[in-house]
Amino acid sequence: MPVVFNALFFINSILLGVGLSMDAFSVSLANGLNEPCMKKRRMCAISGMYAFFQALMPMTGWVCVHTVVEYFTAFGKFIPWIALVLLSYIGGKMIYESFRPSEDEAKCSAVTLSVLLIQGVATSIDALSVGFTIADYRFSAALVCSLIIAAVTFVLCFTGLLIGRKAGTKLSGHAEVIGGIILIAIGIEIFIKGL
Repeated sequence: MPVVFNALFFINSILLGVGLSMDAFSVSLANGLNEPCMKKRRMCAISGMYAFFQALMPMTGWVCVHTVVEYFTAFGKFIPWIALVLLSYIGGKMIYESFRPSEDEAKCSAVTLSVLLIQGVATSIDALSVGFTIADYRFSAALVCSLIIAAVTFVLCFTGLLIGRKAGTKLSGHAEVIGGIILIAIGIEIFIKGL
């Protein structure tokens, strides 16, 4: 039965976006804490990266359901482990670097592109399974749903970066430790939910 683009479809897609983007929102808070002098343009780029991965993963899951479902099912059990390892590594690195002496205490440490890519994958990898829940959608409906998820993710991540940036300015030296702890906690939470 084809999916109708009605109010219920859009409400469900928005709610799905909110649910899926909570991990990315939390990571955005941590990144804002870590980089309190972040410019709005960079915030848009970071939020856009998370939104991209949150749209890509459900579509990838949808394609897997319609092509190689048996391989995806076997891979699914590794998702919590991957998220735990990636986020624990990044969080641990942030905590470690917060204790290293720095020449310039007023420096604004920027999250690197490679770290952002890892965060994007780690926070959206559980969205692969959304491909199963939207498997009965036509391609166009699955794409629209994924784009709505991306838009919601963008807004929530941008908000998270704003909040984190404000708090990071106030917390100064402790921000990296708090951000690292948040990332590790998110990794553990994804891991426990996945078991």
